[in-house]
Amino acid sequence: MNLRRVLPAVPLFFSCYLLAQSTSATPKTTLLKAGRLLNVRTGQYLLNAGVLIENDKIKEVGPFPDVQAHAAKGASVIDLGEATLLPGLIDCHAHLLDAMGPREPGDNVLQTVAGMSPSARALLGARMAREDLEGGFTSVRVVGHSGVDGDIALRDAINAGWVPGPRIVAAGRKLTPPGGQAVRLNPAVADVILEQEFLQVSGADEARKAVRVNLAYGADVIKVVADAGDRFITTEEMKAIVEEAHRSHAKIAVHARTAVSVKVAVDAGADSIEHGNGITDEDLKVMREKGLFYDLTETFDGKRLRQWLLKSVVFSPQDEERVSAWEKNSIDEAVPRIQRILKSGVKFAAGSDMWFEYPGKTRGEATALMFEALRDLGVPSADILRAATVNAAELLGWQDKVGAIEPGKLADIIATSDDPLRDITTLQHVRFVMKGGVVVKNDPQ
Repeated sequence: MNLRRVLPAVPLFFSCYLLAQSTSATPKTTLLKAGRLLNVRTGQYLLNAGVLIENDKIKEVGPFPDVQAHAAKGASVIDLGEATLLPGLIDCHAHLLDAMGPREPGDNVLQTVAGMSPSARALLGARMAREDLEGGFTSVRVVGHSGVDGDIALRDAINAGWVPGPRIVAAGRKLTPPGGQAVRLNPAVADVILEQEFLQVSGADEARKAVRVNLAYGADVIKVVADAGDRFITTEEMKAIVEEAHRSHAKIAVHARTAVSVKVAVDAGADSIEHGNGITDEDLKVMREKGLFYDLTETFDGKRLRQWLLKSVVFSPQDEERVSAWEKNSIDEAVPRIQRILKSGVKFAAGSDMWFEYPGKTRGEATALMFEALRDLGVPSADILRAATVNAAELLGWQDKVGAIEPGKLADIIATSDDPLRDITTLQHVRFVMKGGVVVKNDPQ
C-alpha cells in the first residue's frame, strides 16, 4: 500500500463520516394540524390542534400556532383539515391468525389447526395485522388461536420491519383443561392436533410448566381458558399459573364465562377477566380492590351475529329460531351486566374477540364493530374510547408508551372525519393512521 497516497485522504474520510453522523442524528420532525384533538382522559376537545413529532415520539401538543412556533425549520406539515385526532386504538382481545367461517366453533378450530399449514397461517396473520393497522388499531393483544408461536413470530416480524402491523402483545398457546377448547376429537389423534394450539393442564405442576414453556417461546402474556364446556381449571392450577407468570412479570388473561371460573380467576389475582358472563357483584368488588381489569368482548351480542351469518348462509326455520333465541338471551344477559360493571368502578378495557372472516370488511373494519356493540349495550362513547386507549394501554402494561396523545409517548395517532363522541361508528372508517411517527394511511376527506 502506498501510504503517501492514502494518508492525505484520511482527513477527508473522517470529515465525511462526521457529516454523515451529524445528518443521521438530526431528528425527523413532523407537525400534524387538525380541526380538533380529543383528550381521551377528560373527554374534552382541543380545537385547531397541533402535534409536534420527533422521530417516533410526540414532543408537544397544543394550539397549532403555538406548536408550529416551536417546530424545527423544514418540519414536514400534515394538514388534516377539520379531522379529529385520537390516540391509536388498542384491541385487547385479538386473534390475528384466524379468519374462521360461518361454521360451528369446533369445526372452525379443527379446520384452522388441522387444515392450514403453519406457513399459510403466518401469511394470514400478516394480512390480518396489516388490515388491523390500516383500520386504526396500532396495538393489539393477541390471546391465542395462533398455533404454537404464530403470534410471537408475527410480533417479531413487525418489530423488525419485515411486515406492517400493530404493536403486538403475544400469548402463544392457550392454557386449557385437558381436551383443549371448543373441540371434541378422536382420542387416538387428539393430542397431536391439540398441541398445535393449546397447552393442556392437569395439576399444579403441569400448570407451572405450561407457563414456563410459553415464556420460553417468547410469550408476553399468558392466556388461560378457565372453562371449556364441562372442563375447568382448578383453583390450585389457577393459583400456580398466576404465581409462575407473575414471578416472570408476565400478566394473565383468563377466559371465564361461568360464575365458578370467574371467581377462581379473580381470587387467584388474574390480571384480566375476558368475557365474564357469570360475574357477581362480589367479584367486581374484589376486582376493584385488587386493580384487576374486565375486558369487554361484546362484538357479537345481539344482531351482529345474525348480520355476519347472513353474509354467507341461508337460514332454515330452525336456524332462525335458534339465532333469535340466542339474540334475546345475549341482550337480556349483557345489558344488566354492563350496567353493573359501569357502576362498580372496575377498570375495563375493550376487546373485539374477532376471529372471523367478515365478508365485505377488512379485519380492521370488522374489529371496529366492537364500538357499536358497546354503544348498543349502554356504554357511553367517552368510556368506550377510554376502554380502547388509555385503559387498554394500562392493561397491556404500556401506559408509558401508548394510549394517549401526550408528550413523551409514541406517535401512534389516528384521525376520523366525524366526531367519535357523537357517533362512535366513525371509528369504522378511520381516514388517517400513524404508527411511531410513520404515516400508514392518509385518505382524503
